[in-house]
Amino acid sequence: MLSIHTNIAAMYAQSAAASAQSRLSTSMMRLSTGFRINSAMDDAAGLQIATRLSAQVSGMTVAMRNTQNSTSMLQTAEGAFGEVTDMLVRMKDLATQAADASSNQTDRDAMQSEYDALGLELYNVMTKTSYGGSLLLGNGGAGKGALSEAMTFQIGASSGETMGLDVSGKMGSLDTILKAISANFAATGTAGSEIGTNGSANSMIDQLAAALDQVGGVRSALGAAANRLDHVHNNLANMVTNTKAAIGRIMDVDYAAESANMTSAQMLLQASTAMLKQSQSMQKMILSLLQP
Repeated sequence: MLSIHTNIAAMYAQSAAASAQSRLSTSMMRLSTGFRINSAMDDAAGLQIATRLSAQVSGMTVAMRNTQNSTSMLQTAEGAFGEVTDMLVRMKDLATQAADASSNQTDRDAMQSEYDALGLELYNVMTKTSYGGSLLLGNGGAGKGALSEAMTFQIGASSGETMGLDVSGKMGSLDTILKAISANFAATGTAGSEIGTNGSANSMIDQLAAALDQVGGVRSALGAAANRLDHVHNNLANMVTNTKAAIGRIMDVDYAAESANMTSAQMLLQASTAMLKQSQSMQKMILSLLQP
């Protein structure tokens, strides 16, 4: 039907051009940003899923840093206990030597002097070792050091992903036995007489062996916890990688497909524009009918 009031062909062509322009704009935005989803209107459900996954990735990334920091803290404490072990071994050697009849009193006095110095350094290591400005070992008393209380490590992105470590009982027992083996294991160092005689030196050997066992127990617990944290870190790294890949599959644009969509939209827009121009000539046909 030829009509002078309504150009149906032009309306169709204009509608097609607007649709092609919208598709072209969407394709150009996606190709420019690299994302298939740039707003909730693009894919509301996909955006919600990707946002939740992104929050999980962020939390796991922080948890990975937590595991590294916690491992460093435990390694610092374990290193201090390594030095404590060396000192206890030397103290046990001195006690063993002083217990022998071949050592005279002058010898034992010299050994006691070294023994006292080691006791002072034991106290220094146990009460001054710190990590990040916070005391680690303490002297076994509650609140005197991180290891003197139960610790909780945050090893995941959710509240339930935690790891506990409690060596407070071992630390308390260690504090008791260290006080028993050295009078100098105290804030005020005083000369002791732990290996001043053959008999006292002999009785000190077993106590020092027990102290070494106690330190070994604490070091073992710290090493096991550090190993577990290392495995946690590796697992988190694997989860972060796979979760990021999942986010990419949801959010990232397929450049090959979107480039094809853009080319198609450009061709349709050009064709619609051409047809819109052609539709204007239909009005001239009506005028030719009115000519005499």
